[in-house]
Amino acid sequence: MQLIIYLVSFPLIKLISLLPFSIIYRVSDLIKFLLHRVFKYRLKVVRKNLNIAFPEKSKEEISDIESKFYKHFSDITIESIKAYGMSESEMKRRYTYENINVLREIQKNTKNIILLCGHYSNFEWLLSIGYSTKGNGYGIYTPMTNKYFERLFKKIRKKHKAYLVSRYKIKDFMSSLDTNKYYLFGFASDQSPRKIGKSYVNYFLGKKVPIFTGAERFAKDYNLKVVFADINRIKRGHYQTKFKVINDKKDSDYSITDQFIKLLEKQIYRDPSQYFWSHNRFKYIVD
Repeated sequence: MQLIIYLVSFPLIKLISLLPFSIIYRVSDLIKFLLHRVFKYRLKVVRKNLNIAFPEKSKEEISDIESKFYKHFSDITIESIKAYGMSESEMKRRYTYENINVLREIQKNTKNIILLCGHYSNFEWLLSIGYSTKGNGYGIYTPMTNKYFERLFKKIRKKHKAYLVSRYKIKDFMSSLDTNKYYLFGFASDQSPRKIGKSYVNYFLGKKVPIFTGAERFAKDYNLKVVFADINRIKRGHYQTKFKVINDKKDSDYSITDQFIKLLEKQIYRDPSQYFWSHNRFKYIVD
């Protein structure tokens, strides 16, 4: 069944990757309408998250963010596929960096960097960072259940000097790094841990929830420099990232994580539509 689904889907994926942006955004508009109005994809979760995060906003304001989110979500989905047909020059033209020298200066002293970001704006294209720095981008991810799509999306990312490392194998990967190479690890660190248990708990968008601390633990265990990637959509299909170094203040075991959460919140309040509200961010609220 996995192979059948893949064989049916691949021609469409290939076609979309070859279409000009002016056409794929028409496709994106159609996807937005279907997801939002017809299939109502995770609509209850989206509305729940928005009402929790913005209790002060009116029903009309929440509806506006909701609609803009689905447009953004559809764009990111289609742009992830479009990357398969993009050249290096087109990727570099559409995904720019305000202060890439921040990373280049770090690389003069150390070879490995953790790029922290949330599920905000186009975090997918961030892994093309290898075009502008030494070394390649490595995204920490959860493997897909369909092994054929898994191979395809690895191939798409590899085209732009990006690689994926399973979160189940990251410890082994970190322990066997080639000391002659440069690595930039991308962590989308706003995932929610499965259980509260012994997880670190702090406030995120006004609610006390368990916080993912994997990036901080790896940074400390392997002496990695941590940089926040402040990604922002300039206009449809164009993004710019500004890098902000996060230093461990040593005043708590979670100094890096706390700084990341504050930076992510600042992004979200700046433009809520660019955040992935379809993820169940508030599954485990601590009373």
